[in-house]
This record gives sequence, structure tokens and C-alpha cells, in this order.
Amino acid sequence: MRLGVVYQIRKVMSGTLQTVGENQIKHFPSGKEVQLKSFWANNDVVIYFLRRYGCPVCRWLAKNISRLQPIFDSNNVKLVGISPQTKGSDEFLESKLFSGELYIDEQKKCYKDLDYQQYSFVGALMAVKDKDTQLINQKAKKEGISGNLKGDLYQMGGLLVIRKGGEILLNFKQQKGSDHVENPEILKALGIDAELEAANDKPAECDAAACSM
Repeated sequence: MRLGVVYQIRKVMSGTLQTVGENQIKHFPSGKEVQLKSFWANNDVVIYFLRRYGCPVCRWLAKNISRLQPIFDSNNVKLVGISPQTKGSDEFLESKLFSGELYIDEQKKCYKDLDYQQYSFVGALMAVKDKDTQLINQKAKKEGISGNLKGDLYQMGGLLVIRKGGEILLNFKQQKGSDHVENPEILKALGIDAELEAANDKPAECDAAACSM
């Protein structure tokens, strides 16, 4: 990709971030409303936009990214998970698969502003046979992670990595449910030079302070 094209993309995304940053989302389980831009006011942040809480692939991805929590902690990086719906939220929270704070965007305002796509009916059916999806489902089962069909089966998600103050370091959008950013790429976007294995020393757990907000 040419440098000029990259600059244009970043310029467009900067405007999008200003727009989406004004959106109000609700912390789960407290129900407290916060503006999205508050997440990058005082620190770098990784925001994982889940498809839905009951999605087994999303659950495995949530656990996988949580393996980086010790590295995030030592580098002042905030980890946030956002879902477009409340269905399955209690079960997801109780599973302690995700180590970051959880929020809900019931109106899908962030998802729309970030132009996250949706499966077509046919696409949703084809996703069941997708090899990458099947592979992640197999990994999830091996780790005792299950799921359900509750909620919107069509919504796609993504991942944002944002520098303190609002510089976009990574903007990832799913084209299919199994699409995700590998952990080393997240660290690379943050400019963190750390061994991924270091994140495996501490099991992923829901932070007590985050869950009691």
C-alpha cells in the first residue's frame, strides 16, 4: 500500500474516531454510562468488539487476547470488550474468560460508526462450514469453552488499538466471524517488545475492580 493511501486512510479514521468517541456505552454489570473516548484519555487501549456474548468463537478470542493482560498491565494498556447486545452477558461475565472491562452498545452506534458489517442470511449459513471457524471451535472445545445461538447471529465485530490521546494504531474489521488479530500483531501495533509466552504465566481472570464498577 502506498504511503499516500495510508495517510488518507488514517485521516479518514481519525475523523471516524472523533465521531465514535462521543458515543455512550453501558458498563456491565453496573449499567454506568461512559463515553468511548474516555478509554484513551489517560492510556493506550485495546477495544475488542465482540459479535455477541454467546458466540463460542468470540469467547475463545476473548480468552486468547486476555493472555496478554500481564503485558498490558506492565505497559499501562487498558483492555475493553464491547458487545452489541445484553443476551448472554451474565454467563459471559461468570465464565471469567475475559480479563478486561465489559460494556454494551445496545443501539449498535459504535458498530455502525465503525462500519462493521453483517452476514447475509446465506453468509451466516456458510459460516458454519468455514474451515477457520471450525478450527477455532475445536480449540474452544479443547479448552472447555462452549456457546449458544442467543442473539444476533449476523453482526460482525472488530478490534481497535488506540494510543493515549486518540491516535489509531490498528483498525481491524471482521469480514467473517473467524477473522481476528493475532496477539503478536496487537503487541506490535502498541510498540511493545515483549515475549508472548510471558503472558501465559498468569491465567486470564475477570479483574475484581472492573467487574464491581
